[in-house]
Amino acid sequence: MDWIRLTKSGKDLTGFRGRLIEVTEEELRKHNTRDDCWTCIRGMVYNVSPYMQFHPGGEDELLKAAGVDGTDLFDQVHRWVNYESMLKECLVGRMAAKPSTLIHGSSNTQKINPSVNRSGRRMIGLYPSSPSTLLESNLPSSLLPPPTKDHCPRFDWFQTDVTVNITVYTKCKIPTSGITVVDLQGGTLRVEVFLGKLSYLLHLQLSHEVQEHLSVHTASAVGRVQVCMHKVSSGQWAKLGEPLESHDSFLHRKDCALFYRKCVLVSKTHVTHDTSVFHFQMPPGTVMQIPVGEHVYLKTTVKGNKVVKPYTPVDKILMPNSLESTEATADVFLMIKVYPDGVFTQHLCGLNIGDSLAISSPNGSFSLRPLHDITHLYLLAAGTGFTPMARLIRFTLHNVGNLRNTKLMFFNRQESDILWRSELDQLAEMEEKFEVKHVLSEPSDDWTGCRGRIDASLLMDFMSRPKESRCFVCICGPTPFTKLARGLVQQMGYCDEEIHTFLG
Repeated sequence: MDWIRLTKSGKDLTGFRGRLIEVTEEELRKHNTRDDCWTCIRGMVYNVSPYMQFHPGGEDELLKAAGVDGTDLFDQVHRWVNYESMLKECLVGRMAAKPSTLIHGSSNTQKINPSVNRSGRRMIGLYPSSPSTLLESNLPSSLLPPPTKDHCPRFDWFQTDVTVNITVYTKCKIPTSGITVVDLQGGTLRVEVFLGKLSYLLHLQLSHEVQEHLSVHTASAVGRVQVCMHKVSSGQWAKLGEPLESHDSFLHRKDCALFYRKCVLVSKTHVTHDTSVFHFQMPPGTVMQIPVGEHVYLKTTVKGNKVVKPYTPVDKILMPNSLESTEATADVFLMIKVYPDGVFTQHLCGLNIGDSLAISSPNGSFSLRPLHDITHLYLLAAGTGFTPMARLIRFTLHNVGNLRNTKLMFFNRQESDILWRSELDQLAEMEEKFEVKHVLSEPSDDWTGCRGRIDASLLMDFMSRPKESRCFVCICGPTPFTKLARGLVQQMGYCDEEIHTFLG
């Protein structure tokens, strides 16, 4: 906690006042003392001098990595530690050349075109991209200008005798919830990075076998995604692999085909009398980070017909530990209402533990960009329209610094229909920035809360607009509810840029 307080104090812990630099091996070696200690972990250089007195293992252990690449030492001792979060205020920059303990990969194929960076080191995969301002643009994707070369994501790869690492540099900050989906199936590797309305894809047939389990590490502040794989047989690879369809492409997401993988049902947990959380497990070679506010598609065959339905994932619980890593997601939790006459939901309800169905990569139009500077977030949800709100609540409370209030107005028929009621009420008691108001259209006689359906008078009391506030409204529910709610919010003076409707 003392270290966290220091990192949040605003003190310059690098000596560069937040400016990132490229560090050569020669420069790194100069910083090898107790009072001037730099080390390199996975290609990024940190000034760990301020952390010396806080390191649980003592100063001597840190000094073993002084002035050199400390990746192997770090991995031997505590690979699971989220060093990127702990040391983000100590980040000096990235290596201009790989430390000598790492051997940089190369490619002999024409489609994986190498280019040369300022240090003379050959880089793989320098292709056009789009400025970060366009990545979160509210323009329709058809009106966005084509990607420009000056602001492109690119990828690089390096290897040791036992690992292969692919790094994607996005050239923009990455949300803490993650934006990457990795699939490894039979030696074929897909790495897809979602950048707003654009998607950057790597698609390769690897040149040698790797173990099916892999890991993804995200450095949100510097815009870096690293995929780490372990070789089946130790040794050096001459090249990473052969490019496949759409490899190293950067396209509008609407132009990209959805990719599905088979997922296994692990458990079903009842939330209400007709709604359950379905827990699906990804294949061993898949890591899927689902951006906040986006959905996935479930695809299966019911009575000889292919059926595809969208659902928005939730977390396992409403408010997971804020320090819990989101980087190694191998599970998807879907809160789904089972309808008596619903062909698809009845099929889901009939699945046995161990059965499988296909789940797509994330999709959706929601952007986190409007949330960055808001002071008030209003959420209007009806029934299972609550599902996109669940992760939004967690994200805003943990990541929006100017936030004063997040308020949820939750519409249901009866008390027994309220999803995660105890969790929501408990959060409202514990978190001063969060409020929930339940509204029932068919309440019991002893219901003391709000009654009725959505109307202007309810919203006027709920959605106050304090002076100099910056507000944003999210709406989700059945289509008639969504249309009515949006119209009412617009009548209150909110413009289109201040409203997002999640459509089923």
